[in-house]
Amino acid sequence: MVSGGQVTSFLSRDAVMRLVASGRWQRPHRGVFVAHNAPLTEEQRLWVAVLAVGGSEPALLGGLTALRANGLSGFERPTVHVLLPADRQLTLPPTDVLVHRTSTLVARDINAVRRPPRTAPGRSVVEAGAWARSDREARAIVAAAFQQWLVRFDDVADALERMPRSRRRRLVLATARDAARGATSLGELEFLDAIRAAGLPEPESQHVRVDASGRRRYLDFYFARWHVHVEIDGSHHLDVRQAWADMARQNEVWRRGDRVLRFPTWLVREQPETVVAELRAALKAAGWPG
Repeated sequence: MVSGGQVTSFLSRDAVMRLVASGRWQRPHRGVFVAHNAPLTEEQRLWVAVLAVGGSEPALLGGLTALRANGLSGFERPTVHVLLPADRQLTLPPTDVLVHRTSTLVARDINAVRRPPRTAPGRSVVEAGAWARSDREARAIVAAAFQQWLVRFDDVADALERMPRSRRRRLVLATARDAARGATSLGELEFLDAIRAAGLPEPESQHVRVDASGRRRYLDFYFARWHVHVEIDGSHHLDVRQAWADMARQNEVWRRGDRVLRFPTWLVREQPETVVAELRAALKAAGWPG
């Protein structure tokens, strides 16, 4: 992969155009050349984006695209997000590329190791949240980045310090804080929203228990003072093997004398008042004064 400005340091323009005309090379976009004639890989498609927008000095993959290039799964999108400093000239991008301009970009906002060039994880999470199609999607992306161990809370907080006007700034920061504490799914985040709005106590997220076989088990939420556990079940809990693992874990908790409440994600999202009412009743039965 090479830009027009780079390739002319080694070959004449006529030589390059003969290679393209012969079919040995490709020109997927104006000013970008591929030194083979096979289909482009996903990584090469990203190189086309940064070279087409940035020219001899590539632009940066940003937001969700940068996170996906780092390994984020579960958010396949056709659009490639590219970040370009405001003081650089913008060229016409490919049709699947969305260019964002910025006047705030420092060295620690750039991932200096990975290729194609991209923003650092903290900045990528902040802008993925800002550029998301909805608040709900923004929260899901931020939570997934923490769940998949792609970012640290300090990185997100640091990036936000330099971006006081970033869209959804408060939502991204609050989601990152909860995710860093263990609430790493959208259902778990919505559960926290519901109980906070209702004035219920704050639980511990991803509480660790060691079962009879010595294995570490992670429980979604634990109200330690009242020995009440809450599990938020997503669609993967419908799998037969996962369902049995859930049952075995619940049996272990019950044997220790704790209470366990389980709610499907759809109930947390669509009927939070039902979830709150059941949890309030369980906490009161366990001694919470209300």
